[in-house]
Amino acid sequence: MYRIGIDVGGTNTDAIILDEHSQLVHSVKSPTTLDIKTGIETSLRKVLKEANIDKTKITHAMLGTTQCTNAIVERKKLARVGVIRLGYPATASVPPYTAWPKDMVDKLSGNYALVHGGYEYDGQLLGEIDEREIMDLLVDWRDKVESIAIIGVFSSIKNDQELKVRDLIWESYGETYPVSCSSLIGSVGLIERENATILNAALCKVIETTTTGFAYALEEEGIQDVEVYLCQNDGTLMSIEYAKQFPILTIACGPTNSIRGASYLANIKDTMVIDVGGTTSDIGVLQDGFPRESSVAVEVGDIRTNFRMPDIISIGLGGGSIVRVENDKITVGPDSVGYKIGEEALVFGGSTLTTTDIAVRLGLADMGDKSLVSHIDEGFAKRVQSVISSLITNAIDKMKTSSEDVQIVLVGGGSVIIPDEIPGVAEIVKVENGGVANAIGASISQISGQYEQIYIYSREPREQSLKDAEEKAVKQAVMAGADPVTVKLVEVEETPLAYHPENATRLRVKVVGKMSDYPLSD
Repeated sequence: MYRIGIDVGGTNTDAIILDEHSQLVHSVKSPTTLDIKTGIETSLRKVLKEANIDKTKITHAMLGTTQCTNAIVERKKLARVGVIRLGYPATASVPPYTAWPKDMVDKLSGNYALVHGGYEYDGQLLGEIDEREIMDLLVDWRDKVESIAIIGVFSSIKNDQELKVRDLIWESYGETYPVSCSSLIGSVGLIERENATILNAALCKVIETTTTGFAYALEEEGIQDVEVYLCQNDGTLMSIEYAKQFPILTIACGPTNSIRGASYLANIKDTMVIDVGGTTSDIGVLQDGFPRESSVAVEVGDIRTNFRMPDIISIGLGGGSIVRVENDKITVGPDSVGYKIGEEALVFGGSTLTTTDIAVRLGLADMGDKSLVSHIDEGFAKRVQSVISSLITNAIDKMKTSSEDVQIVLVGGGSVIIPDEIPGVAEIVKVENGGVANAIGASISQISGQYEQIYIYSREPREQSLKDAEEKAVKQAVMAGADPVTVKLVEVEETPLAYHPENATRLRVKVVGKMSDYPLSD
């Protein structure tokens, strides 16, 4: 049996094939194309041709893609969203889309309605749902919106109203109509949770195009009857159907793929990882084999959200970063020649001085024609490397939780530009096949499920609350494609809410399991 993993980066689209023992059979890199799709098809065709394996023995295909991120940043291919907030009149002073960029609001149509419903912070009823109010709204919106986001006040404590409104929408529009419920997406904080839910609803067309296109590309290469998965941003996988419900979970999955791949290749579960691409370097932290998650609200496309995101720092430093000198001051990046490095870098016959040229001049890399950079003064090259070291050092310091020197696992196709010694780093671990750690991470990942809710321990004892949250997390993992027999608890996070008089706690539970039909998966 074989697995195919594809990861779309800013510069390259990597494709790999693993056997049933998770050993690398073959890997390729192709330039990422503007339409994304062509780059995926090229890498897939290339890796299959060069590996020369029996296509009938391919059982799984995994894709890590930037398309949802790009859609938000570029304001393209987004659905028209209708926003239903259950909380009138209590929340009328701060309407939906508050503090959103105007161009994004215009792109999503800006339709919203404040309707009756919602709960108080202690779980007491704020307002009853008016079904007639909802049905009248749906009649008005029938041809105006393509997806609906439902946000209930304190639905993180009790979400039955959101689910009821979802059922009403499906009764009116059909069960295939895309509906996003905030209680299943975001965390505590009405506005941030609402923003995340709206973005999730806006991505329904993008994810449909992405999944359909990937499946078509596989069929075109004669790969049929395979299980297809998309990568989540916590370093795990999800089924196509689950991805269609929660497309926002693909955002920032690229760096987490690299972190998971680095963990697998280095056989290290707790460390810091630097993934150096052609345009950027992503720095993250491994905790027990999984990427550390951010504990603060994260902006996506200039929109503040609170759904789960990896704790990643990205800096404009990669193998294609442009090196300049102005008034004897050396700058590196943040702009890059990107996927055109094979044409524009000096070692490949181009006219642009890049970090890769510096690495070749100093003997750190063996690529291209090194005679084309022999004219570069060695002292100057070392000064450039010092600037690179400073950029990496500052980023590492931001990710540290103590002043102690850290261990680094270095991966990515652009990793040759990183100096062998970095201040604050005790050890740099370089691994075989690190250049395609992202695609490997996409292929070896497990299936995860998470559940988060506010529990009031004075009403529902802690052990009972933990059991309930774990059962619901397991249900999410199974929905995403996990074998229920293999699912295990990996993380419990409890955050007491000081403002609540009855010992209320925000409880987040994470579980992981193996793919339901691939017993040898890692």
